[in-house]
Amino acid sequence: MAKKFRERFKTLNDVFDQFTIRNLFVLGSRDFFDEETLSPVSIGKESNVFSAMRGSEKVIVKIYRLETGDFNRMFDYIKPDPRYLSLGRKRRDVIFAWSQREYRNLLAAREAMVKAPLPVAFLKNILVMSLIGDDEPAPKLKDAVPERPKEFFDAVVDNMRRFYRHGFVHGDLSKFNILNYNETPVLIDFSQASPLRSPLTEKMLKRDVHNVCEFFRKLGVKVDEAKVKVVKGFLNKNMFLTIKMLIS
Repeated sequence: MAKKFRERFKTLNDVFDQFTIRNLFVLGSRDFFDEETLSPVSIGKESNVFSAMRGSEKVIVKIYRLETGDFNRMFDYIKPDPRYLSLGRKRRDVIFAWSQREYRNLLAAREAMVKAPLPVAFLKNILVMSLIGDDEPAPKLKDAVPERPKEFFDAVVDNMRRFYRHGFVHGDLSKFNILNYNETPVLIDFSQASPLRSPLTEKMLKRDVHNVCEFFRKLGVKVDEAKVKVVKGFLNKNMFLTIKMLIS
């Protein structure tokens, strides 16, 4: 069975090393997905994304490249995260932590009632999560303009607030990381998301707000970034920023 599994991946793509193939086999053997149904969704510099069946439902299998060119960017984002202060700079350790971090952030998003994929499992550089869509993945916002932009914008902001109130900032929101699923926004790509204790919080939230506002302004939504107010506060012995988003 293992040999058949390896042969299956050779026909899909040439980016899989033996380490990744072994871990895919482990996840498949534990019924987190059916290896025979794996199908490419997107190939990127940082990760490769596949869909697969898990019983009667489809899941997404996200595989972070072990030789990614974005390793330094990953480390820059993860090193201030209080959950990973003991993490060294070894490439594989950072990539494994990056995958685990997205899994943990997705759990936090779901706990906060944010519209996001449900994390299913992770192992080393591989993350399995629910598919957002019906038979195929829902389109990204850049490819599917909402019919009611103002309502869609308000729903995106509501998700941002929910995540913030739960103690996190997404940090990478844009038209590329928001899906339009039947006119409902679903946030994806949570690997950069950081807890409010991170010193990057203010910068990340301002960037999220700018990207979202910029996109919806082009659709005719009247929104002014200046009305996104930032308030400083204290939450423990170490001062850090808390942000209250008040978009009128």
